[in-house]
Amino acid sequence: MTNGSSARVIPLHRGKDEFRGADGGPSDTAVRSERKDGAPVVAFPRANGARSRQLPADPLGRLVDFLKHRVTGDYSVDEFGFDTELTDTLLLPPLRVLYEKWFRVSTHGVENLPLDGGALLVCNHSGVLPIDSVMTAVAVHDDHPHHRHLRMLGADLVFKTPLLGTLARRSGQTLACGTDAERLLGAGELVGVWPEGFKGVGKPFSARYKLQRFGRGGFVSSALRAGVPLIPVSIVGAEEIYPKIADLKPLARLLGLPYFPVTPFFPLLGPLGAIPLPTKWHIEFGEPIRTDRFDHEAHEDPMLVFNLTDQVREAIQVMLYRRLSQRRSVFRG
Repeated sequence: MTNGSSARVIPLHRGKDEFRGADGGPSDTAVRSERKDGAPVVAFPRANGARSRQLPADPLGRLVDFLKHRVTGDYSVDEFGFDTELTDTLLLPPLRVLYEKWFRVSTHGVENLPLDGGALLVCNHSGVLPIDSVMTAVAVHDDHPHHRHLRMLGADLVFKTPLLGTLARRSGQTLACGTDAERLLGAGELVGVWPEGFKGVGKPFSARYKLQRFGRGGFVSSALRAGVPLIPVSIVGAEEIYPKIADLKPLARLLGLPYFPVTPFFPLLGPLGAIPLPTKWHIEFGEPIRTDRFDHEAHEDPMLVFNLTDQVREAIQVMLYRRLSQRRSVFRG
């Protein structure tokens, strides 16, 4: 720390065994390192979502502890701006209410997530607003045995929006670009990508659960470079939270938005129309698709990238159709 009011910047760890204990699990011992300016910092294990220090168990005590350290500046962020303590203390609890009480999310295939090390989670995108991405992050954190954080790759619009961009950075998100993705994957992080982008999240209700184009497969190239598995993820339930029946394109262009949705309730009911419908969600993590069996130049093979992209897309579509065939109703699952 350079002074009494600034956060420590903790560089991402690089080696697989950097935070390993004698039993192969995360070490409880702090790892000392140096910043570029030579100032020493103490980086506690960040692998598997471990916090930088022990926090009180009760919510009130945790909040008091959080506020105390905010005032003194005794907290740390990584080089992307990810603030673990702020995320766990202030951001996850309200999202958890949506997750558990409103959408009643059920998860499947959590055992397909690696206990440690990097992996790229590839998810379908829907719902007009990208609520499905943050619900997936809650699912990974709360249902993974090591409570790992999902580092989400977001669109430029997210980081250009005042306040939202800062909040996204603090919660572990970064730009959806190959450089950032590879740095995170190389550091052993779980990274989430939604390759349909705005085409998926803003598609009409009539096209629900039909995957849009996955682009040029840049996410596959990043996984190949890092040698980490691709994990297909299907999200059922998000399509129905805001049934989009029209798009006011002139208004969207005026506001600089990719679309301006019209639903049965919005904008007719004003702010009330922005309340998502309480659909029942299912988030399923599919079997990993390994990339470490390919050579180091595999990312330069366009046919391989295309085939892996198509394989991931097909796996997600099959998972969606299977889960839909088992669903009793939109609101009961």
